[in-house]
Amino acid sequence: MNPLSIVQSESTPSRRWTVMPMAAIGGFMAYFAMYAFRKPFTAATYPHETLWNTGVDLKTAFVVAQILGYAISKYCGIDVCSRSSSRYCGLVLIGLILAAELSLVLFAVLPVPWKVVAIFLNGIPLGLVWGFIVRYLEGRRSSDLLLAALCCSFVVSSGIVKDIGRWWLTHGVDIYWMPALTGLCFLPLFVLAVGMLHSLPAPDSIDNQQRAERQPMSVEDRWEFVRSQWSVLWPLLIFYTALTAYRDFRDNYAVDMLATLGFANDAAIFSKTELPAGLLVTLALGALILIRDNRLAMVAIYVLMAVGMLLVGTATWLVFGRAISGMTWMMLTGIGVYLTYVPFNAMLFDRLIAIRGGGTAVFGICLADALGYTGSVVAQLYRDVFAGDFDRLTFFQSCSVILPILGLVCLMISGWAMALALWPGRYELRSITKRATADAEVGVTA
Repeated sequence: MNPLSIVQSESTPSRRWTVMPMAAIGGFMAYFAMYAFRKPFTAATYPHETLWNTGVDLKTAFVVAQILGYAISKYCGIDVCSRSSSRYCGLVLIGLILAAELSLVLFAVLPVPWKVVAIFLNGIPLGLVWGFIVRYLEGRRSSDLLLAALCCSFVVSSGIVKDIGRWWLTHGVDIYWMPALTGLCFLPLFVLAVGMLHSLPAPDSIDNQQRAERQPMSVEDRWEFVRSQWSVLWPLLIFYTALTAYRDFRDNYAVDMLATLGFANDAAIFSKTELPAGLLVTLALGALILIRDNRLAMVAIYVLMAVGMLLVGTATWLVFGRAISGMTWMMLTGIGVYLTYVPFNAMLFDRLIAIRGGGTAVFGICLADALGYTGSVVAQLYRDVFAGDFDRLTFFQSCSVILPILGLVCLMISGWAMALALWPGRYELRSITKRATADAEVGVTA
């Protein structure tokens, strides 16, 4: 039990309904505030600048540098977050965010070529924040709703903090000081949110019975998890690598693509496109809390992810046919991609661990994220080096055609492996029936 907990037990219904809002609000606010240290620099366009005359856009260099730091951090998080306890998570989280703010100050004061190093250093502490927050929220009966609320934060926060960054720019703040100033504004909110999370009680005995007790995972535990779930995991990891690259490209270059679509002067454009996505995705995935059976919940998660990919593909087909506007297309791709992306970051691995019994969902999340952000770096560089003839909007639209096809194929392969794992008796019975029929036919023939 957390010695600093304000609420000491979650067993009674009244206590549970006290804890759940505090956990949801704390998780949402913490990660929302974190995005103020990560995304505001992408609100600027840095026109007509390249890095060391390499042909790589300066903004691409900044984005790739931060993602590299973020990806390295995710690889570290596979070990650090999956074997950590919640005892010191609060202090670690505050230390990480202070390190990120310091790197943004360096981003402001260093000369242009070295700003790339500063933004790389910014990505390293921020990549660990998600894993430590999830450690507070996983393994509870209410985890689906709590994790959906947490995921809603990164759906809506990216657009809002970029709108705030753009507001600072319109009021004369230097383009390189704007990220540090935006982050500093959200520092008190982050500290308050971490305090709320650290006050949560540990999951109770009913939580442990329904969702499996969450224990730190050793290296052997992690290898055993991968070996036992490999047939389910490999298609998901391939898909998530492409999905993260797609989602990250949309997020980092939304300013440029919306300007191409004719919305450069709309100061609140990101809030308009991302808030509906955040609300709908949170409601859809939060509703998984109503499904107590972990196997049925996994089926529902796969269905929702497939619906998300169908929405991206359909919206792209409609915009090509001029049946919808560019703004509507951006909004629909946001809903579709987050409907698919969010489960990987939360309830997919939480339910999988609940079925398997033991371990922590953070391991699976960090493993997927490490591969995903590696793919994101490759996609960013590929576009600038090999697809430079296409503007960012055209490149993104092409990816919007390919990704749904890849995603649906991977989901079907993984879903079939999952069905064999979750309901082995059904397939064993079918096999026994076939063998009995064959034996009977042999007997008749004889």
